[in-house]
Amino acid sequence: MLSFIMLVFGFVLLVWGADKFVAGASALARRLGVSPLLVGLTIVAFGTSAPELAVSLTAALQGANEIAVGNVVGSNIFNMLMVAGLSAVVCPLVMDRTLLRRDWPISVGAAILLLVFIAPDLTISRIEGVILLAAFAVVLGTQIRAALKNRDTLEAEEDEVAMPPIMIGVNIVLGLACIIIGGQLAVNGATGIARMFGLSETLIGLTIVAIGTSLPELVTSLVAARKGQNEIAMGNVIGSNIFNLLLILGVSATITPIPVQATSIIDALVLIGISIVFYLPARRGKLGRAPGVVMALTYVVYTAYLIIR
Repeated sequence: MLSFIMLVFGFVLLVWGADKFVAGASALARRLGVSPLLVGLTIVAFGTSAPELAVSLTAALQGANEIAVGNVVGSNIFNMLMVAGLSAVVCPLVMDRTLLRRDWPISVGAAILLLVFIAPDLTISRIEGVILLAAFAVVLGTQIRAALKNRDTLEAEEDEVAMPPIMIGVNIVLGLACIIIGGQLAVNGATGIARMFGLSETLIGLTIVAIGTSLPELVTSLVAARKGQNEIAMGNVIGSNIFNLLLILGVSATITPIPVQATSIIDALVLIGISIVFYLPARRGKLGRAPGVVMALTYVVYTAYLIIR
């Protein structure tokens, strides 16, 4: 019973903390006048990926490595199918050219790199973790340099203008604190539930923890889609996936090598497959409601597969 309470309370802190962090970070970014795509790919993506970072780091430090990898891969699959899919259902998403030409292919490449690392020996070593971090640094630097070359002054919304600098700082610090604490509680609760029901930590990481830590991405992208902010909606999805694969797994593996189960190879292949398949309708410049429905249904089928396998 305590494990369930810890899991639920951990998720509440994760979602609330991420919401505060994103609110503060977005207000700061808009005051600085950076583009919506950069906000989605970096600040919003980092804020909504902070739960995955907290959960995976805590899992790595505690030796619950299956949750660390399962959480990241499961979150990315949830992001691509449910977050992007439901966002498209709410409002068809017009794709940004830079996102299609640069960032979406990078996310596919990161998933392929993960597969290359885990396939031979079912382990992400420290040196491979360092490679992931180096790749993340290059990607982030490229995104920021490209965005600053075409920097636009954005008109801040009234509520963001009203947020004083001190409140921006409070939102960012308090949000991160809640994310870290919530991540600790979520890992402890999920591990306890896995042992209670005799389920593998991989299954828990791929489903319960992955969905719970992806709630910030889901809420943020749905709200952005409803407001017609397509760059933030899809930038958040693709940016979060890049953060998860390169930064989170990179840091986790650098701390301690991460052994994985053979089923993780299948999950990585699924991630690569759906990233490529649903890129095809998106590359036409628009992700409509029909592909969105198919994406959401695909996740339902995938979840059913995880439960019975």
